[in-house]
Amino acid sequence: MAHTNESMVSEFVLLGLSNSWELQLFFFAIFSIVYVTSVLGNVLIIVIISFDSHLNSPMYFLLSNLSFIDICQSNFATPKMLVDFFVERKTISFEGCMAQIFVLHSSVGSEMMLLVAMAYDRFIAICKPLHYSTIMNRRLCIIFVSISWAVGILHSVSHLAFTVDLPFCGPNEVDSFFCDLPLVIELACMDTYEMEIMTLTNSGLISLSCFLALIISYTIILISVRRRSSSGSSKALSTLTAHITVVILFFGPCVYFYIWPFSRLSVDKFLSVFYTVCTPLLNPIIYSLRNEDVKAAMWKLRNRHVNSWKN
Repeated sequence: MAHTNESMVSEFVLLGLSNSWELQLFFFAIFSIVYVTSVLGNVLIIVIISFDSHLNSPMYFLLSNLSFIDICQSNFATPKMLVDFFVERKTISFEGCMAQIFVLHSSVGSEMMLLVAMAYDRFIAICKPLHYSTIMNRRLCIIFVSISWAVGILHSVSHLAFTVDLPFCGPNEVDSFFCDLPLVIELACMDTYEMEIMTLTNSGLISLSCFLALIISYTIILISVRRRSSSGSSKALSTLTAHITVVILFFGPCVYFYIWPFSRLSVDKFLSVFYTVCTPLLNPIIYSLRNEDVKAAMWKLRNRHVNSWKN
């Protein structure tokens, strides 16, 4: 039987995080602060890296692109979630639901690949410092960014190609604050077992392969750093700590969702909040507060604006 999208469902109902009005007000206050801080922080990183000549290096070029991806991830569902805290019946159109799935999986897939590129950058900088400027040129960085977006978009399209044609003919309640792909698939009026296996395989391959590549890369780098003198490795170790922290906090929930995408545990919703709302804040906090070059550039930008206002 052909799967045509003769769907009777024109919108989905998002059940949100809680039915309690007090809790929703509390969530609104907390997540509003996190959202605004995340977007402004990532925009600030992009501006600083773009205008400060001292940050004109491959690592910061990749970092600015990571900030752009985090801005996309911040905006795919959080603004609607904040508005929905004041709406009794939280709905999203079929097209809006598919758009959320596309943006989420595109940004997540792209960020995974970009984190691998950043690990490669640190590997070359620490293990082959004399060849760094030759290997990590601007052309290679642009190729890395292009590949990361291509993989992310292809990853997302491969999900949507099957999802948009599923027959949705009745149930339309999604037990989340955004259109989570596994939850949407389960609403289809057909046996979705094969679809679930394909989703698991697609998502699992990209997440686990990137995670293993990062673990191997940073293990080799850490071994190399330990063999060096403490005076020459302190800055490298500080940078590595920031990178590894982001990797662990990003891939922790990610691997959990991609290995058990159709589980139904109470912790799932809270991990979804952390992953979609809080993760984009990690980039400006961890990289900026631990990076002396970025902090120095921030003060320089601040002083330049203060002096311009005085004049």
